Amino acid sequence: MKENKIKTAVTYARVSSQNDRQDTGRQIEDLKKYAKSQDMEIVNIYEEHISGTKKIEERQILGECLEYCKRESVNFLLLSELSRLGRSTLQVLRSLEILHEAKVSVYIQNLGLYTLQPNGEVNPIASIMVTVLAEMANIERSNIQYRLNSGRANYIAKGGRLGRRTGSIKTEEKKKEEYKETILLLRKGYSVRNIAKLQNIGISTVQRIKKQFINEK
Repeated sequence: MKENKIKTAVTYARVSSQNDRQDTGRQIEDLKKYAKSQDMEIVNIYEEHISGTKKIEERQILGECLEYCKRESVNFLLLSELSRLGRSTLQVLRSLEILHEAKVSVYIQNLGLYTLQPNGEVNPIASIMVTVLAEMANIERSNIQYRLNSGRANYIAKGGRLGRRTGSIKTEEKKKEEYKETILLLRKGYSVRNIAKLQNIGISTVQRIKKQFINEK
């Protein structure tokens, strides 16, 4: 590891979307507290709102973060969890390779692991865990997609039709009545994601209700 008297660190936080009230603030604050407890100086903070399935080339902020870490010879890149770096095993390993070549150790907070040992060598335990966890996330995402596709195919095979049904456009009053509980929860300050889970409806549906009946007030 570098012999700098001051240990320098960069934090990177990511959430998938700006539309469902996800926030990078908690990730950043938790990492700041950790850095302070370890006498690390945070020299830059990167925040990004984009899907973790995107390639590195499509994630501008992550690309800038990796480049900064290399250029400035940063000691550590701090993450709240592995999935912040990406949800594709290949993309995660590519990012780690870039950082390790520059002797930047990645700290994964929810695992309590550094990817490099103090001597600058790859931490074998972290390497195994990172690969396994990234691949498990990859498999789970594939399973979800398979179930969705299977459900659609089964629905169509039984005569179902995708898309809006003829005459299904609701008047504003009918819509307001149908989603009155959703509107109530939104007015009480519940997050879009939590409301979707509580009522077993899609996040996009809650977002449309919010836009129509809350944001326009």
